[in-house]
Amino acid sequence: MGASSDPNQDGNSDEQQRRSEIYTYEAPWHVYAMNWSRVLRASDVVRLERGEPKRIGTSSIDSTCTIWDIERETVDTQLIAHDKEVYDIAWGGVGVFASVSADGSVRVFDLRDKEHSTIIYESSEPDTPLVRLGWNKQDPRYMATIIMDSAKVVVLDIRFPTLPVVELQRHQASVNAIAWAPHSSCHICTAGDDSQALIWDLSSMGQPIEGGLDPILAYTAGAEIEQLQWSSSQPDWVAIAFSTKLQILRV
Repeated sequence: MGASSDPNQDGNSDEQQRRSEIYTYEAPWHVYAMNWSRVLRASDVVRLERGEPKRIGTSSIDSTCTIWDIERETVDTQLIAHDKEVYDIAWGGVGVFASVSADGSVRVFDLRDKEHSTIIYESSEPDTPLVRLGWNKQDPRYMATIIMDSAKVVVLDIRFPTLPVVELQRHQASVNAIAWAPHSSCHICTAGDDSQALIWDLSSMGQPIEGGLDPILAYTAGAEIEQLQWSSSQPDWVAIAFSTKLQILRV
């Protein structure tokens, strides 16, 4: 993450722009959501088929998660997932997904056994909502979740339910978004109301670290960061959205 070049400079401005570490788009309105497009290669198509791309999952304030069959345009199954609103859902493999809720829990579901779920984590404070969930793309043993109005990110190892493997606590205000690296099993990016996007190396998270883990990279935006996406086809780039701006950062 570095500094952007001045687009108003003459002479070598095109070359400077190509070398820029930050690109900015400013919209005439507030940016609420964004995502990367994906360039598919033959190898990608094979992985998508194995991952059953015909399925999509949604979560709802009625405490359910619904799995849809896109090809048939029908509901495959609907599960009463939690006791309260379900705020986010993440796939962890073929037929396996997890969800987080206003009831403060992370639950894992296997569509081969729709009658049961596994509680991986419950907030230490009763009825404290969990609002975002990210499942490690390279190592499905790990996931991360965000507590509502909290400056920390909780990283979980599904082999050891209930206890966080590490808590990331270097944000100065509420965390809004998380994104695991698509190409690495031990890197994650977090962003929040302190206007910071932080990248963490979790390779040492199983070891005690005095004072807690520090991020390896940091970027400060011009306002609270509300959205974050890490490109799967171009893993050197992370996109953030804040106020009316969208920025892509080389990491």
